[in-house]
Amino acid sequence: MPETILVVEDELSLQETLAYNLQKQGYSVETTGNGRKALETARQLKPDLILLDIMLPGLNGIEVCKILRRERFQAPIIMLTARDDEIDRVVGLEIGADDYLTKPFSMRELIARVKAQLRRTLVIREELEKLQIDPDRSPPSTSERIFGNLTINETRREITINGQALPIKPQEYDLLVFFSEHIGQMLTREFILERVWGWDYIGDTRTVDVHVRWLRLKIEHDAANPKRIVTVRGGGYRFEG
Repeated sequence: MPETILVVEDELSLQETLAYNLQKQGYSVETTGNGRKALETARQLKPDLILLDIMLPGLNGIEVCKILRRERFQAPIIMLTARDDEIDRVVGLEIGADDYLTKPFSMRELIARVKAQLRRTLVIREELEKLQIDPDRSPPSTSERIFGNLTINETRREITINGQALPIKPQEYDLLVFFSEHIGQMLTREFILERVWGWDYIGDTRTVDVHVRWLRLKIEHDAANPKRIVTVRGGGYRFEG
């Protein structure tokens, strides 16, 4: 079944061009040029992705995005605008847009952005489904998790090695706790980024690699040959405890 994309663009010629090129890529496409109609369509259709112009009649794209995110609409939203305004870009991303394109843009770039967002969504969905059917996915109820000489104390929000507290940054702590909740499971970088940093984080998977490297320097006996946080080639990371 083809993925569905909702194109919200009031410039009819661009709307038709977007729809035509997306359909050529095999996507099912619905279109509208009105902000309020976009909300109704998104609620009914539940598209896999929305291309959302900012300047719209009825309700502007920023408000549409804000309302959809408030209603827990999870699909990616790519904002489109004729204004190369950094404030617009920042506001759009802060209220939940996943990406941003300034007109005029090439159709090749837009298609690449669409594919990247849909691929990211698919990876996250597959990871969630995998974890949901795993009977061991529930984290331990204790406030302390012990892995050899490594202890995670959630009450104190503290990591210790051989009883000595480590100087650890908040995001490093959150990442290690997340790993410990999924011991022995291969976790993709995209999934880690989504679950630890959040869907609205503005950044890429290199953030995960950097924090893993920092963690390894603190919790591994030999950071160059890690035994606790193992790299899975072509996949992501696996926490061995």
